[in-house]
Amino acid sequence: MAAELYLDLMKRILTNVIYQDPPQAVEWHPGREYDPDRRTAGLDWPSVAHTMVGLERLDNLQHCVEQVVAEAVPGDLIETGVWRGGVTIFMRALLAAYGEKERRVWVADSFEGIPDSSAGHPRDREIALDRFNDVLAVPQAEVEENFRRYGLLDEQVRFLPGWFDVTLPSAPIERLAVLRLDGDLYGSTMDALVNLYPKLSVGGYAIIDDYRISACRQAVHDYREAQGITDEIVPIDSWGVYWRRTS
Repeated sequence: MAAELYLDLMKRILTNVIYQDPPQAVEWHPGREYDPDRRTAGLDWPSVAHTMVGLERLDNLQHCVEQVVAEAVPGDLIETGVWRGGVTIFMRALLAAYGEKERRVWVADSFEGIPDSSAGHPRDREIALDRFNDVLAVPQAEVEENFRRYGLLDEQVRFLPGWFDVTLPSAPIERLAVLRLDGDLYGSTMDALVNLYPKLSVGGYAIIDDYRISACRQAVHDYREAQGITDEIVPIDSWGVYWRRTS
């Protein structure tokens, strides 16, 4: 019961549905008023909250971590693309709540925002998300400080700073139980899948935060087709999906 209450409070704080900070104004959501439905669904970019994924996707992450813990699926947890760190902070909170001392949380990000899309995949050039780097680029020191404020910055948290095509091929990760991708782009999504999916244990979960973005979705389907992956893709909400590795 105590763990359940702690984790529920963590989700409410990380999304800031408690103090209800207004969203940042962006082209598809210019308003500045807090909307509880949009925040729950992860459809705004909060001005203060430590994650933009919303409560539904945090609930999904909790389900996946609880399953791998209960079934002793081997491996660490990782998110590729962390923004202010909220999801990885929640990963560490989950390990703390269930007394998991051996697993690590890997925090992979450029900490410089989205890569230059002008030389990337055609679908990445279309959306040109790097134009929002004034919002999306969060320094590693700030993410570390966010962990520290929750009392969750310790030796079980490992940072992988840099562009994914440089850092992920040589990342010192042996096994993963939960692989959460939040890199938005075709290139970033493919880099994560190519380098990390082979390390995902059978029984582990792949979570794709940005499946609604056509560039990300195309990378997922291209990789799955190339690798013969047929595990069912399950919707989380209007934005993200996940599947469980069966072989």
